[in-house]
Amino acid sequence: MVLPPLIFAAFAGLAYVGMYREDPQGLPSTRVGQPAPAITPEALTGYPPVGQEMLASGEVTLVNFWASWCPPCRAEHPKLLEYAGDGIRIVGVNFKDQSNAALTYLRDESNPFAAVAFDPQGRTAIDWGVTAPPETFIVDGDGTVLFRFQGPLVGSDYEQRFVPALEEALRDASS
Repeated sequence: MVLPPLIFAAFAGLAYVGMYREDPQGLPSTRVGQPAPAITPEALTGYPPVGQEMLASGEVTLVNFWASWCPPCRAEHPKLLEYAGDGIRIVGVNFKDQSNAALTYLRDESNPFAAVAFDPQGRTAIDWGVTAPPETFIVDGDGTVLFRFQGPLVGSDYEQRFVPALEEALRDASS
C-alpha cells in the first residue's frame, strides 16, 4: 500500500529536478573540455581515414556522426556542404551503416567531409558518447572538444546553440 505513493513521489521528484536543469534540451557530454577520443582508423572505401592528427592540427574541426539511413542526417547535409564550401573542415564518422549505402549516399548527395571514418559497429560512437545520428562536435585546434550538438544542423535550436558556439570557436582560433 505504501509502495505506489513512494514510486509516484520519486518520479515526481525526478520530473521536478529535470524541469529546472540549466538546459533541459541539451544532453550533458563528458567529452566537452576533454581531448577528442580516438576515431576508428577504418575509412569508408575510397575516402581518407580520420587521423588523430586531423583533430589537433591547429584548426577548428567539426566531427559529424551520420548514416545514410538517417532522415535528419539527410536534412542537415546541405548545411554540411555549405560549411565545407566556406572552408570549415568536417570529418565524418559513418555510424552503424552499410558501406555500399554510405558510398551511394555520398556519391549522390556530394561529399562535405575531408575524411570519412567507417564505424559499422558503433564503437567510436560509444567512445564519443553519441546516442543517435546525427551528432556534431566542435573540436578546437589542439584537439579539445568544445561543444556537442545532438540532432540535425537545421532549425531554431541549431541557430540558437550551435551557430554561436561555432562562431566563438572560429573567432578564438583566429585570434
